[in-house]
Formats: sequence, structure tokens, C-alpha cells
Amino acid sequence: MTTIALIANPRSGKGRGAAAADAAAAALSAAGADVRVHIGASAADTRRLTGAALAAHPDAIVVVGGDGTLSEILSELAGTEVPVALVPAGTGNDFARALGLPRRDPAGAALLALRGVRRRIDVGEIVADGRITPFLTVAALGFDAKVSDRTNLLRWPRGAARYYLAILVEVVRLRPTRFRLACDGESVREAPGTLVAVGNTVSYGGGMPICPEASPDDGLLDVVHVAPLGRARLLRLFPLLLRGHHLGRREVAHRRVAEITVSAPDLVVYADGERVAEKECTIRVRPASLTVMVPSGGTV
Repeated sequence: MTTIALIANPRSGKGRGAAAADAAAAALSAAGADVRVHIGASAADTRRLTGAALAAHPDAIVVVGGDGTLSEILSELAGTEVPVALVPAGTGNDFARALGLPRRDPAGAALLALRGVRRRIDVGEIVADGRITPFLTVAALGFDAKVSDRTNLLRWPRGAARYYLAILVEVVRLRPTRFRLACDGESVREAPGTLVAVGNTVSYGGGMPICPEASPDDGLLDVVHVAPLGRARLLRLFPLLLRGHHLGRREVAHRRVAEITVSAPDLVVYADGERVAEKECTIRVRPASLTVMVPSGGTV
């Protein structure tokens, strides 16, 4: 019998995680798996439960939650050979979107642990203040990180509309950031700009394709740098950002790197929707360090 450890965050997606965990466990049990459910009361508790679950040598781990839930336990999962199936139950679910996982079918997503195919993917790491924070999607630095800060402060409206309202608020407060960048051992250079995004996958914010050419299994990170813009030019750029058509613009620079160091006096860094650093950080890739179960027949 296949043994599945199910790690659940019932608070993800404003409570959708609890219902998704129930649906996932029921589907796996009906398919004949031995399901062992672990529900974390906090991030630290979830990491502890994940470590304990791995020590029992399950055939697969099923994680129920959003991008933040999975990134919280990446330090436990990365580098192991145990495959992971993600049941998306967060707000943005950008990682699930990148891998073509079912985003509205908890049972179908869970059953990938039994019926999916293995895909080895890269993990990003942010090194700052003596800590290493792993991430899976996009690290946001500059305007986009400030938008994330603002989104977390807003209580209305819900869903993607709250993110777009935060964009409008931060456009009003727009100031360029005095970035200093160093890529892959190059000398540090001044690179003032509106934002820097470092992507392991394509999108953040629930589907905004800021790094449209990023691939989670190419061993590199995609860096998108947007030059200093006024409010009007930034607003004109946003329709292109929403469609992933911005890389050809002269104010947008794009390259692929294995490592980048970024600093700025007012730097704020978000990754997988969580604030992880300030002032300075190094972002690097850890190639092929996580095994994820994905659909065998393309995207869902």
C-alpha cells in the first residue's frame, strides 16, 4: 500500500485549506492509499511535522496550501528524494499555475501523488542577515515588493482586486530605487530602477507574468529590471506586464543568472508572497533540488 503524508495548512486561502485537505485525504483514501494527516498550527509547527513525516519514509508528501505554505517547508523538502504533490489552496497559487497543477480540484491535485509524473525543479534561495530563505516562484524587489507590503495592509477588496488597488496606491507614492547589482561574480554596478524581479517561475500576484520566459528546471533564475519610470509611463507599461509582453520594451532589461546580489537603502524583498529581507540580499539557484508530481498530459 502506498503511504502518503498529507501536510495541511487549514488557514491558507482564508480558510479554504481545511476543506481542500478533507477532499484531498478522502480522494487518496478512496484510491487505496494509507494517508497520514499532519495539520500545522504555525509555520514552525508545520516544519516540525514535515520533518517527522519524512523520517517515517512515506512514498510521497501531499502539501495542502498556497505558495507560502510550500515555501515554509522547502528547507525540509529540498534535497530529498520524496516527491511532493501540491494541492493549491492559497490566494495566488502561482507555483501551481507554473506547473499546470489543478487549481480548482483538490481531489485531482492530491491524486497526482499516485498518478502524476515526477519533475525535478529548481529552488531559489535568498541569503540575507545570516539566513537562507528558499522560494519557488518570484522574488520581488522595489515597486512590486512595496505593492506586496501595501496588499498585506489592505483589508478590502478581496482577491486580485486588492492587489490591483495596492498597485494604484503605490503608483501615487512612486519613487525610483537606487539599486546596486552584481550578477554571477561581476563587479557591482549602479542600476537605479522601478523594480527588480528574480524569477524561478513566470508569475506572481496571482498570475502577473513578470518573468514570462522563466523555467523552473533550467538551472537559472530570470532577472527582469525595469528602469526608473514616471507614473504615466509605468501605467502604460502595466497592460504589457499583465500579458507578459514587456521584455521587448527599451526600459526593461532581462537576463538569466545563477546568482545576483542586490542592495538599496530602501530595499524590501518579497518571495512567494512573504517578506523575507531588507537592504541587501543575495539570490541564487539550487538546481534540480525538489521533485514535484505533475500531470502527465500537459497543463490543467
